[in-house]
Amino acid sequence: MSSDRRRRARVQGGWAAPVPAAAAAAAGKGKEKAKLASPSPPAWLGKNVDHGPAPQKFLFKEPQEVILKYKLYIKAGVYDISSEPSGVARVRLFPSFIEANQCEWMYEQLFSELPWRQRSDVKSGVSYLQPRLTAWFGDFPYSYSGVRHEGNKNWPPILAMLKEKLEENTGCKFNSVLANLYRNGHDHVPWHSDDESQLGNHPTIASLSFGDLRLFELRKKAPLELRANLPEDYQYTEYVRVPLDAGTLLIMEGACQEDWQHRIKREYHDRGPRINLTFRVIHPETE
Repeated sequence: MSSDRRRRARVQGGWAAPVPAAAAAAAGKGKEKAKLASPSPPAWLGKNVDHGPAPQKFLFKEPQEVILKYKLYIKAGVYDISSEPSGVARVRLFPSFIEANQCEWMYEQLFSELPWRQRSDVKSGVSYLQPRLTAWFGDFPYSYSGVRHEGNKNWPPILAMLKEKLEENTGCKFNSVLANLYRNGHDHVPWHSDDESQLGNHPTIASLSFGDLRLFELRKKAPLELRANLPEDYQYTEYVRVPLDAGTLLIMEGACQEDWQHRIKREYHDRGPRINLTFRVIHPETE
């Protein structure tokens, strides 16, 4: 092979030789950068394009929780549960007003001697059977929630005896009693106030319990000027609970009916029957 041919072979071989690793890596990075680089947008982009409104940013806030303030009264005592311009609302509690060994036979007599009847109530214009049985004794008729009890002066001896015992120990006078029979835990009385005009202003109501224990609850009404503008959950934020066992006497007086509501709550576990006697003063109806 002539010297010219050998020279050309060496040049071609040099071109054909493998590229060193470092050089190859550098070249690869350059190509990668070239692929990832975005060209600058033209100056007119976005100037003649309709855009929707800018997305709104919402700041999530936890809803304010309605905190219920429960007070549990189980000991004998006098409790001023509120003091408002309307007056002091007071509850008196005497857990063993009737001795335990007397409660059973008294319950049996009340159960057998009173003329129990299930009546129809009216709420929001709709009539429904009351979830309990009632009996009424008093000099005058008594009406509430679409229910009317006619006057009944034929007091059974057991009721007359209990009325006398109450009056001697409390200094209060009563002329009527509404008796309630709760047959089981499903029987109940919903939230209400005993604020009928026949009861007068700031009535005193004495409640005697026989039979199984039930939970008595009270809730405080919001001021009248605020109540119409508040959701239901915010209208009542103070609660009182009182377990009422056999023989317990509970007295509501003062502004209890004006500033508070009360109920016997429906329960979903087994409860035996309970009789509750609510002694009160009823005034004649006015036309």
